[in-house]
Amino acid sequence: MAHKIDAEKCVACGCCKDACPVEAISEGEKYTIDSSKCVDCGACAANCPNEAISPE
Repeated sequence: MAHKIDAEKCVACGCCKDACPVEAISEGEKYTIDSSKCVDCGACAANCPNEAISPE
């Protein structure tokens, strides 16, 4: 199961994108996770300073 970014908490700092080993996170005004690429490793959630990422 993929992780999801809470757009209200995301500040687009890039910590999650830098931590993702499979490049499943896309930049934008708020970041998004491509569920077809996400391997559910949790690296993004562990590196998010705003606790904006959780399992779906």
